[in-house]
Amino acid sequence: MANPMMQDSVWTKQQKYEEAEALYQQVLAGTAPKGAPKGAGGGKGAKDNKGGKSGGSTIKNEIAEARQQIQKVLNSHKGNCIQIFGGSGGAPADNSQVMNRVSSLEKENKDLKKVVEDMKSLVQKLENRVTKLEGGSSAPAAQAPVPKKPAPADDDDDDDIDLFGSDDEVDEEAEKIRQERLAAYEAKKSKKPALIAKSSLLLDVKPWDDETDMKKMEQEVRKITADGLLWGQAKLVPIGYGIKKLQINCVIEDDKISTDFLEEEITAIEDLVQSMDIAAFNKI
Repeated sequence: MANPMMQDSVWTKQQKYEEAEALYQQVLAGTAPKGAPKGAGGGKGAKDNKGGKSGGSTIKNEIAEARQQIQKVLNSHKGNCIQIFGGSGGAPADNSQVMNRVSSLEKENKDLKKVVEDMKSLVQKLENRVTKLEGGSSAPAAQAPVPKKPAPADDDDDDDIDLFGSDDEVDEEAEKIRQERLAAYEAKKSKKPALIAKSSLLLDVKPWDDETDMKKMEQEVRKITADGLLWGQAKLVPIGYGIKKLQINCVIEDDKISTDFLEEEITAIEDLVQSMDIAAFNKI
């Protein structure tokens, strides 16, 4: 059954119980004021009224009642503590769960510490790399010293083996490879045929009159040969009054044949050719 005093937020009889307790202690110590009841078992002292009970018994009863109430309150609080912890004596209800939780927290803490240490180490390595890259030649002292080549022994079989290597040898090998590649490129480039500049010409060759033999004229023009000259198609185009002109195509190499050369050679056929004009000139 729940203690009724637990429902009260104020202890209304506290002062009365405290005064009774103080008086009881004074009676036991013999320092009680005059007129106060003494003893508990029929000792000297004034008797109370009708019931024949002494004043000391009444006080003792009140004190006992107060102690009983206090004990009940303490017991009720102790029971609440036991209920909270789930066992007697204030021990936890499930120690194994608590210990497991503590163990898991400690493990997580260790893992976090390890991760933090790894991150610190990684950051330190990155800082060292950045310092080396940014320092360059400005911080030669921070660079690792180049190990010295050990002195060769007279009777050592590994005299020809260079364990540490040499920058000069590496540079020489790289230069040799580069020169070989350049030579191969130049040889390949020399084998590739050079681009020849050519032009396509459309020539108008005009006769003296309408009695000129145009077929013979074409034959005479085609007899003109030279390195870099190639004749193409030809046709007769009417000019007027029954006169036609010879329109012939040719391809020339610009470095070998010029338009002046063609004009001189064609106009040299004086019996058939009156003049020569370039109707079209296109680069190929």
